[in-house]
Amino acid sequence: MDKLIQRIQIGLGVTIILLGLIGCDVLRQAASHLRFFGISGDLVERVSDGDTLVVKDSQGNKFTVRFACMDAPEIAHSQKEKATKRASDRNQFTWGTKAQARVQQLVQQGGDRVILNITDSDRYGRKIAEIRLKNGTFVQQVLLREGLAKVYRPYLNKCPSKDLVQQAETEAKQRRLGIWSDAKFVNPWEYRSLNKVSGAKVLNQIKNN
Repeated sequence: MDKLIQRIQIGLGVTIILLGLIGCDVLRQAASHLRFFGISGDLVERVSDGDTLVVKDSQGNKFTVRFACMDAPEIAHSQKEKATKRASDRNQFTWGTKAQARVQQLVQQGGDRVILNITDSDRYGRKIAEIRLKNGTFVQQVLLREGLAKVYRPYLNKCPSKDLVQQAETEAKQRRLGIWSDAKFVNPWEYRSLNKVSGAKVLNQIKNN
């Protein structure tokens, strides 16, 4: 009888623990959906490329936001770049255009508003931020999961959601999605280095945005 009671007690204990874990998971999911309820967010004025937005806050202040945690392929800015015949340029700009289009789609789904978690600012005066929609969609996570960007590791320690972005990139890599399916793709930071994208050029791009 004592052994039977002991087994029942163990079984009840395990059941309580499992229910507790399930309950926590449900609460976490609910919190994720409700996190931004009632927050209007900042208005997106323009999607400059696959990892840059121009936004306006509730006070009417306009500023440029660079996506934290990741780096998207470059797009063509000048007429010379748009007319280039070089294969490496065309490859980079093709993926960059796809990333930009996906960001535009996500922003439209969010009613042209985003929730910013600003983590830093760069030497060009741009705010560095994690970008989310009102429904909790993490924009960087979507791009990385679909193979339209890569995790930018030099500043990953400043990324609050670094585990999420790394997992998203791993999924895309394993499934060979987007840029992971393209053997000719050059990492954006390597492309900029090879093509000597200067600080003056970046400032000019920001000014034109």
